[in-house]
Amino acid sequence: MKKVDPQRHAERMAHKQKIMNERIAAADKDQGVLLVLTGPGKGKSSSGFGMLARALGHGMQVGVVQFIKGKFQTGEEAFFRQLPGVDYHVMGEGYTWDTQDRERDIRAAEAAWAEASRMLADDSYDLVLLDELNIALRHEYLNLDRVLDDLQARPVMQHVIVTGRHAPEALIELADTVTEMKVVKHAFKEQGVRAQKGVEL
Repeated sequence: MKKVDPQRHAERMAHKQKIMNERIAAADKDQGVLLVLTGPGKGKSSSGFGMLARALGHGMQVGVVQFIKGKFQTGEEAFFRQLPGVDYHVMGEGYTWDTQDRERDIRAAEAAWAEASRMLADDSYDLVLLDELNIALRHEYLNLDRVLDDLQARPVMQHVIVTGRHAPEALIELADTVTEMKVVKHAFKEQGVRAQKGVEL
């Protein structure tokens, strides 16, 4: 390991601290944030549920609507559904290749959006997680303009997390924070390891 001069390191860190303190001081707004977690990599829903746990740690009221998922129970549902302050709805009927019925998928997505829309209009929800909404939008199960309108009209301090691959460009433009997750390796593709409890389920 290369030896680093302690004085130079301290000087660099002091410079970085000054820059960060200036940025923090300049960030003087409080508002609800729309976060979009997208991309082909693993961890979009996991990140969303991590923020859900963080919100609950602050005593916030949270809502969850899961699109697409629903054929099997997940660990996050088993855990979060039982907690106070959580309004949890699994509204999907499985992956699109499992249902093989577009009209049925549209009906499920529309029912899920009705639940999501209710939460987005209610300022008692501090944070709303719309898990796999991007998949429903990609397949055009929902009207994108309606979704964007409801997101834009939500209470000013309400945070929303949207997950799923292939986030539409219009949603990305509306969002305050967007993270795209990338695949480097995946156990399923590389080694044929099926979905594991506590990791994917």
